[in-house]
Amino acid sequence: MTRTIVGVLRGGTSNEYALSLKTGAAMLTALPEEKYDVRDILIDKSGTWYSRGTPATPARALTQIDVVLNALHGGVGEDGTVQRVLDRSGVPYAGSRSLPSALSLNKIRAREILERAGVRMPRGASFSVNAGLNTAEMSRSVFEQFGPPYIVKPPSDGAGHGIRIAASIVELPDVLGDILDSYGAALVEEYIRGDEVSAGVIDDFRGEELYVLPPAHVLKDAMHLTREMHENGSVQHVVPSRFTHIQKLNITEMARAAHKALQMLHFSRADMIVTPRTVYLLEVNTVPGLYAGASFPAMLNSVGSNVAEFLEHAIALARAQRA
Repeated sequence: MTRTIVGVLRGGTSNEYALSLKTGAAMLTALPEEKYDVRDILIDKSGTWYSRGTPATPARALTQIDVVLNALHGGVGEDGTVQRVLDRSGVPYAGSRSLPSALSLNKIRAREILERAGVRMPRGASFSVNAGLNTAEMSRSVFEQFGPPYIVKPPSDGAGHGIRIAASIVELPDVLGDILDSYGAALVEEYIRGDEVSAGVIDDFRGEELYVLPPAHVLKDAMHLTREMHENGSVQHVVPSRFTHIQKLNITEMARAAHKALQMLHFSRADMIVTPRTVYLLEVNTVPGLYAGASFPAMLNSVGSNVAEFLEHAIALARAQRA
């Protein structure tokens, strides 16, 4: 039997390099050898591509590849850059296309789309260095809309990188200034106290057009998740969760609505906050982590599936998309 040649993209230039290596390693080892010839395509921190350990152009690295699995978290892997490279190469790939990827990674643009679609999110306000306001004026504008504490986010970073908490209006100008200096833009949201949860969405899985995996309750010892917590395994994902039936229905509908609104393809993972009264969407990820300890494998396991089945399904979706 002819084996399908699968290229796994991992590494990348973002702050999530180590997590990408772990997701890529999970992909490389999950697929059965009798059906797949899996090849490691590394992108180092400087952006250089490597095929079989040798530097190569993207076109050369993708030669003879039947389908690509993208394990690049954040940066070029989720901002549409790699998707454009893959589109030009003509190689089928699993996951969202270039524009939806870029919009999803950009928290400011994504929330505009999601709010228009009626998806409930924490109240927020965004600013850029070109806004014509100083940080004190920005802070007053925020305070007029909603009170502290505030969570202040870079526009396009993942795994909690760069996120800051301002416990009061007094702290907000300095926090805003730091993020604006580093990133050129900032999103300020009200800090919602509640239980964090993730829910995975898979296209055309188990007879459903948009199959939502059982939600994973995220347990952590901090106000917000950080990249270091993901890397050192200090985050726990509890599935099945103890949310009520109504809460689980609301989580499922929100994950599905966000997937549709951002025009995600093949799969996504929505992160939310559950309060006693309602559910709020935080963000949607186009490249879910598949390493041990991540939420997506735990959700798959809870329905009798696993990473291998998910990847084989993703490969089939990618090849059907190109057909």
